Amino acid sequence: MFRGVAMVFFGACSFGVLSTFVKLAYKEGFDLGEVTGTQVFFGLIILWTIVLLRALLGSKSNSTSFREKIKLVAMGTSTGLVSIFYYKCVQTVPASIAILLLMQFTWISLLLDSIIKRKLPSLSQVIMVALVLLGTAMAGRLFSEKIPDFDLAGIGFGLLAALCYTFFLMINGAAGNNMHPTTKSALILTGACVLVLSLFPPVFLINGALFDGLFKWGLVLALFGTVIPPLFYAYGIPKTGLGLSAILSAAELPVAVLMSNLVLHEEVWAVQWAGVALILLAIILSNINSVRQKKRRATTIAA
Repeated sequence: MFRGVAMVFFGACSFGVLSTFVKLAYKEGFDLGEVTGTQVFFGLIILWTIVLLRALLGSKSNSTSFREKIKLVAMGTSTGLVSIFYYKCVQTVPASIAILLLMQFTWISLLLDSIIKRKLPSLSQVIMVALVLLGTAMAGRLFSEKIPDFDLAGIGFGLLAALCYTFFLMINGAAGNNMHPTTKSALILTGACVLVLSLFPPVFLINGALFDGLFKWGLVLALFGTVIPPLFYAYGIPKTGLGLSAILSAAELPVAVLMSNLVLHEEVWAVQWAGVALILLAIILSNINSVRQKKRRATTIAA
């Protein structure tokens, strides 16, 4: 259990540091296409290398139809869009604000789920949404005397990233559940790579950018964004359960804000930390029941 908790927690922390690394890459003069392109390119090489090594070592893999593999590749386009929209957002707004916009998937997923099922959300879910929105307003300093002049296009890209992330979460369980996590992640990233490199041709392979410093950022973003999180989540979530995993995954938010303050020296006010705490509280309250139910079932089985 402890190992599973640690894996989910560190997977979330891995996601949390991304916006800071992207900001640093931008400061060195690299653009959106180079940053997203190298991330998916190097991530694809690393994951498929792991898949190949597992096959050479004789690891067993469940048979999966070609149609299901194509579904996973198609599903990967949503993760590609998340990267493009999120990193475009990071280009124009502070990293501490970009992560807040991405976290809006918490209420967007609830809204879409209610529309699809044609069922009104429960009172507890409405309260959770209200807390998230209030926390976002506080963390975005909307209640301060001087409202920050954030780029509206950047805010739009951040919300688009949250929407695409919601779609990814909603369809993620629809295919490949019997596959090894590495193979599933590699197929999903293949779709993301096809999309990103179609929109941003990989000229970084021939224009010398890799030797001018892009190589290190591509490798770092690939490890922290496309390799560590999916593998750690795939190992940890089955051991901790979805409820506890959702709570642990919220570590992404304070890590991103803390990194933006310590590394990028972005100003983070006390009211912003209060807003972050409120969002975390909303996530914990919305998932605490599932954690309790899992504990009760485990106690019943043990008895």
